Amino acid sequence: MVGSVSGVAEDRPEIALGTPGFYLRPDYHEVLAWLRANAPVYPTVDGMVALSRWEDVRDVSRDPSSFVSSQGVLINDPLRNSGGGGLGAFSILHIDPPLHASYRSVINRLFTPRSVAPLEDRIREIVRVALDEAPAREPIDLVDRLAAPIPIAVIAELLGIDGSDVAQLRKWSDATIESADGSSNESAASMAELLGFLTDYIRTTGPDGVELLGVLTTTEIGDRLLDEGEVLGFLLTLLVAGNETTRTLLSGGAEALARHPAQQSLLAEDLSIVAPAVEEILRWVTPIQAFGRTAAVDVEVAGTPIPAGTFLVMLYASANRDDAVFGPDAGAFDVQRRMGAPQLAFGFGEHSCLGASLARLEARIFFEELLGRYPRFLLAGEPTYTSSTLVSGAETLPVLLSS
Repeated sequence: MVGSVSGVAEDRPEIALGTPGFYLRPDYHEVLAWLRANAPVYPTVDGMVALSRWEDVRDVSRDPSSFVSSQGVLINDPLRNSGGGGLGAFSILHIDPPLHASYRSVINRLFTPRSVAPLEDRIREIVRVALDEAPAREPIDLVDRLAAPIPIAVIAELLGIDGSDVAQLRKWSDATIESADGSSNESAASMAELLGFLTDYIRTTGPDGVELLGVLTTTEIGDRLLDEGEVLGFLLTLLVAGNETTRTLLSGGAEALARHPAQQSLLAEDLSIVAPAVEEILRWVTPIQAFGRTAAVDVEVAGTPIPAGTFLVMLYASANRDDAVFGPDAGAFDVQRRMGAPQLAFGFGEHSCLGASLARLEARIFFEELLGRYPRFLLAGEPTYTSSTLVSGAETLPVLLSS
């Protein structure tokens, strides 16, 4: 099917999106720039079609009747090959309209900017405690000491989960991300443990214990309540997506500021601009690099015929560096950038990230507190990165907080 997509230049680079590590190639953003300029609708060697321009990613995202999620959204999604759900659990990621809106409405109101605003004081306390416990005059791994524990602590707070379980939740969440590219025996065992933990949590906490769980277990879809598998799927999605996306946003933003000291100084000198700067950090980092959709009908994208059944991969990181949208300096990191169009790090349309407002709030507080305390932090070595087809983030980020 993909072979009929035409118009690609002969000197095209070889791209295999299904192989973990594509995002780590040293010429990654040069390849994306080539795609935008020469082949924005690009058949990959592993049978997908890569979309690299902001306009095309947006258009596919907001046309769920032509481009469906129910046949898989991850590059190596089990739904694409087996018709199964991988985890065996419900996921809102795989539901198409109009049913999707019914499910999303169950908890959407809990994650609006107004609803998450009261969490600010508690999130700030979590960040300050993490900073208090991080040594200031010796190199630390910012991922391990700050970027990873903060968002998982926030999610645990929302779920009313005891703090002693937070470190274990992080390990389980990491294993779930690893499983996006196929489960090892170890990650499969970890995922089974996580599902067991969340199942026990649902059965023992009850609807009166925690607001989020109460909403999930007492709100009706049509004329029925969510079943246990659906509640479990919601919790799994919130836990993993809320943790991994924000962790990568915090670590990637810290790395960007350390590599651009003039930009770091601008924020440190005026913390009032941190909130709008978070949008630039999101654009620059783009924690989730790509999601996919399947063409439900024969259709065109950017004038290119796309046969029904084609799996299209929306390269969010490429869309976020599109100079047709963000200007000729789209390849520069600028915390004072005024955007004429939204960055797409949280997706677009019906499936835009449910927890976007919470992630923005956490990021704003984190960088306000970090820069307020350490206005000039430095890299203390080269980061190492996760090899994944989903997340492009640091595994380790050596920094010296006090310079």
